[in-house]
Amino acid sequence: MSDRAGKNSEAWDALFEKYDIPGHIREHGSFLISADQIREFREPRLMAKFDHQINLPPIFARNGLAILPVSRGDYLIARMDAYHTFEDSDGPARRFSLPPQLQSLSAETISSETIAIHCAMAAGIFEDFLEDSPLIPTVSGRMGSESFRFRIEAGTGIEPIPVDVSRSQIEIDAALEGQSCLALIEAKLDLAEDFLIRQLYYPFRVWAARIPKRVRPVFLVYSNGVFRLFEYEFSDPSLYNSLRLVRQRNYTLETLRITREDLISLAEQTSPVEEPPIAFPQADRLDRVINLCELLADHPLTRGEITERYAFDVRQANYYADAGRYLGLIRRSREDGGPVYSLTEEAVRILRLPYRPRQLEICRRIFRHRAFRETFLRWAASGNLPDRREIVEIMRDSRLYHVDSGSTYSRRASTVSGWIGWILRLIQEDSQQSLFHTLS
Repeated sequence: MSDRAGKNSEAWDALFEKYDIPGHIREHGSFLISADQIREFREPRLMAKFDHQINLPPIFARNGLAILPVSRGDYLIARMDAYHTFEDSDGPARRFSLPPQLQSLSAETISSETIAIHCAMAAGIFEDFLEDSPLIPTVSGRMGSESFRFRIEAGTGIEPIPVDVSRSQIEIDAALEGQSCLALIEAKLDLAEDFLIRQLYYPFRVWAARIPKRVRPVFLVYSNGVFRLFEYEFSDPSLYNSLRLVRQRNYTLETLRITREDLISLAEQTSPVEEPPIAFPQADRLDRVINLCELLADHPLTRGEITERYAFDVRQANYYADAGRYLGLIRRSREDGGPVYSLTEEAVRILRLPYRPRQLEICRRIFRHRAFRETFLRWAASGNLPDRREIVEIMRDSRLYHVDSGSTYSRRASTVSGWIGWILRLIQEDSQQSLFHTLS
C-alpha cells in the first residue's frame, strides 16, 4: 500500500469509527459526509477519488461500500454498484492516418489523454466511430452540474438508493458535436478492468438536460498504439446502473499487419535463453504488462505509486512488475520506502518503435523463453493451442526458476496460454484487411 493510500485508509478508519458510518448505513441506507468532516483527518481531494473499485480503502471493500460526490461539499457513502467492468476489446483494429501536413501530432508520441484525443480527432477516428460528421470540439474541462436526481442499485434484491445531486463538479475530457449528436469523451491511458460510471453519467445527465440533441457517452482507452472506443447509453436515464454498451471498435494510426508467417519465422529464429532468477510470470494479461511499461515511461514508480495510479492492488502490482522484469523490460531497485520500478534501456527503445516492429520485438522477447516458444510452435504445427496439461508438460521441461509444485505449474500455465493468445490476436491476414480503412 502506498504512503498516500495508507494515510487514506487510516483516516477513513477513524471517520468510520467517529461517525459510526456502518451503523448509520444499516439503519438509514446511506451516510452523507461533508468535506469539512473529512478534513478533520485529511484533505478531501485526497480522500474521495477512486476511479477503480480496487482502489477503494479496505474498510469500504470490507463493507461493500462506495462513495459519490453529490455537491461541491458533500459525499454519499452507501452500498451501491458504482463501477462498470469493461467489455472485451480484443477485436481487430481499423487503420487511419493523421493528415500528412501535421507536424505537431505523431503516432509515436502519444503521452497523454489530451494528445490521444487530438490524434483521434485529426485522423477522423471519432467520425468513423460515431458515424456523424463533421464533428466540432465544443465544451471541455471542469464545470458545475445542475440539480438532478437518480437511483443507484445497491445489490441483488435491494431497492435502488435515491440520490440528489446539486452543483457537483464534473469534468469532461472532450465534447464533439455533430449533425445529430453530442459525444462526451472520457479518455484514459491505462487498461483497467473497470471504471467509475459517474465519469460518464454525471456529464450525460447535465448535457441531456441542456440540449435536445442525442447525448452519447464515449470512453476512449489508448495503449500500445491502439485506440479502444466504447460507446454506452443509459437505457433508463434516471438509473445510474442502466449503462449498456452500444458499440466497441479499435483503431490504430500505424501499419499493423502481422501475419502467421511473420510470427512463426520469428519464433524459429529466436534462440531460447537461460531462465532468469525471477519468478515465472503470474500475470495473464500481457497487454497490462505493456501498459505498465507505458506508465513507467514518464518516471520510476514505487510499488505503492503503481497501485495508486493504476487499477492494481499490491499483489497484482508485484505480479505484473515481476512479469516485466522477467521479460527484461522493467528493473527493480530498492530505496528506503521499498522497491522502485523503472524501465530498462531495452524497454525504452522498444516503446519508441512504431506499432508493428514494437509488437514483433515484444514477441521476440517472449520467444526467448522456452515454455512460451515451444507452446507457440506447437500451435503453429497443429493449428490448436495446447491445453493446460500439455502446457504444464512443456513448462516442466523448460527448467523454470523456483517452480516446483504441481499446483504452481497449473496456475502459471494460464499465463503461458494468455500470452500466446495475445500473440495470436496480433495476426492480421489478407482476409481481415478489408476491415481496415485508411484516410488519405
